[in-house]
Amino acid sequence: MAFHEIRFPTSLSFGSVGGPERRTEIVTLANGYEERNTPWAHSRRHYDAGVGLRSLDDVEALLAFFEARQGQLHGFRWKDWADYKSCPASRVVAYDDQPVGAGDGVQTQFQLQKIYLSGDVSYARPVTKPVLGSVKVGVQGHHRAEAVDFEVDLQTGIVSFGTAPPAGALVTAGFEFDVPVRFDTDRILVSVASFQAGDLPQVPVVEVRV
Repeated sequence: MAFHEIRFPTSLSFGSVGGPERRTEIVTLANGYEERNTPWAHSRRHYDAGVGLRSLDDVEALLAFFEARQGQLHGFRWKDWADYKSCPASRVVAYDDQPVGAGDGVQTQFQLQKIYLSGDVSYARPVTKPVLGSVKVGVQGHHRAEAVDFEVDLQTGIVSFGTAPPAGALVTAGFEFDVPVRFDTDRILVSVASFQAGDLPQVPVVEVRV
């Protein structure tokens, strides 16, 4: 599958419905207790792009984007308005938002990630599609300059330093990011009359591993 480094129109994704899905395998034992396991290390997100449509112009823009991706064939970027920053929505992205690793004097590449914390349990989500111009990086509490101290690969979310951070130095980053997705259908059904009456087409979108 090819991936197109283009973002689904944000004016259409705003107002969409969606969120993370987990897969849990549950076996109920004879004594009534359960054994639970999951084959997924990471959640997978689903969205409905049809909910964000507000006019027939929006429908036309959606159809053009759908045709250019050839339905489910090619992936693309999606802005999840409920979760697109390394920090809370009310804050501005800062270089010390998220820890992404610790220096050892040798390693020069670090994967962007976002940590979700609840109580003493956390989940680290790899971020592979950062937004151009949004990535800020720090080393041991000091801001580093892009194109001078580091480069970021917008297709993988890997930060590369020209000089390896010293041993024990905390590497942090702040960023905005997109979700890599594809359409989860090969057809879109639109009725002009029913759309004007408020009946929106269903356009499922699903996250892909890249």
